[in-house]
Amino acid sequence: MKTKLTAILLLFALTLASAGCGSAPAQVTSTPAPTPAQAAAPAPAQTPEAAPTQAAIEKASAEPAQENKSMVVVFSCTGTTKGVAEKIAALAGAELVDLVPAQPYTAEDLNYNDRSTRATVEQNTPDARPGIAGDISLDGVTTLYLGYPIWWGQAPRIMSTFVESHDFTGITVVPFCTSGGSGAGRTGETLGEQAGTGTFLGATRFSSGVSDNELQSWIDSHK
Repeated sequence: MKTKLTAILLLFALTLASAGCGSAPAQVTSTPAPTPAQAAAPAPAQTPEAAPTQAAIEKASAEPAQENKSMVVVFSCTGTTKGVAEKIAALAGAELVDLVPAQPYTAEDLNYNDRSTRATVEQNTPDARPGIAGDISLDGVTTLYLGYPIWWGQAPRIMSTFVESHDFTGITVVPFCTSGGSGAGRTGETLGEQAGTGTFLGATRFSSGVSDNELQSWIDSHK
């Protein structure tokens, strides 16, 4: 009887030992379910890059590209200065504009030997301001080549009319002239003083037969 009881107790102990050696259940980590408020909230939207408005597009397309514009303005009665101006315009890629007097000069007006002629009287009258036919627009011009003959050692008075009636702000004025023998003198500086605006350089005298190479070098030196 005692032996049988001992065997039963032994069997019970073995059963308990087997149960203690079993694997523990794995722990599972779960994400809590979203609350109803979180589930209903929309995902934050990404702000798209603002597209240009139609007005901005039209304004940009309407604005011209900035560029340096050159112009040649020339006063010439006999065609000598005009011939040089045409070469300068072609070489510099500049617009050529004639400065036309309201009252054209005749050959008699230009008689150097007659002190009573129109040109002689004007040149001897510092305040003389001959009229100009039409208007010359300098909009967008950054370089202006200004041509004229030398009359009695000076720029014709009509050049004073021109410079005093225009605003040369932001413009570099490069004067040039032709003559039968006189030099350019201070004609460029004098016109600059009369204008009161812009940057006027000293004038350069050219002969009627000036070469393209000489003119090109002169143009390049003023860029």
